Amino acid sequence: MSTQENNSAAFLPELPQLMVEEAVKAALLEDFGRAGDITSQATIPAEASANAQIVSRQHGILAGSALADAAFRLAHAGLAVTWHKQDGQALAPGDVAATIQGPARGLLAGERVALNFLGHLSGIASATQKFAAKIAHTKCNVVCTRKTTPGLRAFEKYAVRCGGGASHRFGLDDAILIKDNHIAVAGGVAIAIERARAFAGHLVKIEVEVDTLEQLHEALSAKPDVVMLDNMGPELLREAVQITQGRALLEASGGITLESVGAIAQSGVDVVSTGWLTHSAPVLDLGLDIHINT
Repeated sequence: MSTQENNSAAFLPELPQLMVEEAVKAALLEDFGRAGDITSQATIPAEASANAQIVSRQHGILAGSALADAAFRLAHAGLAVTWHKQDGQALAPGDVAATIQGPARGLLAGERVALNFLGHLSGIASATQKFAAKIAHTKCNVVCTRKTTPGLRAFEKYAVRCGGGASHRFGLDDAILIKDNHIAVAGGVAIAIERARAFAGHLVKIEVEVDTLEQLHEALSAKPDVVMLDNMGPELLREAVQITQGRALLEASGGITLESVGAIAQSGVDVVSTGWLTHSAPVLDLGLDIHINT
């Protein structure tokens, strides 16, 4: 069982409980193997109980509490988890994100899976917050891509939202994104867009990737919803903004870093997309400090 102590943040993203439990069960089964936690079984009496705290060692943003909660709850039904921080909230070194009470064996069995999810997702949220802060003075938004860990896409994209970012398409089926290889096979930018327009329903957005301003002109003639400006520097991006004059949403992509994102956003583009948030953000250091009940 668990309780939530802070309900001040509104309109947070949510993860379906079924999705959370399936992922956590798979992770626990991977860790438990054929015999469970034999170290705890060998060294800790079955009746021993403990208190523990999940403590942040760094500044960052919390994400993934639902998965950590489920890891303890599924490891042992007798564990009680209380969250003192909510996903999307800031953490400082020494902050207690959660407390866990109950059977010591179960607590230790669920610890690694809980912290793996929590550290990974909080790291993504923390990195996203840094990107978002760099461009907060502009109209631009930062979004993540499909460069996610297989099987964890929904959770990683959730973490980006906790950090103040947004998602590009979730998969191949929720938007049409015409990239350079599609254009090469189709025979040109405009014809690829025209074919996509004939195929797509009225709710499906069409985006096309361009590498040059010449391709941008060709793309705009076919009226896409979004144009991805690939690997263009700030000066070229400003030219693209002037050429487009609001006729399509403009997305800057390719090699965007925390150092470069500010200048890119100031060019006037609407969106910056980066796979780095989900494939390379460092884990946030969160630890579990345990105390034995006497």
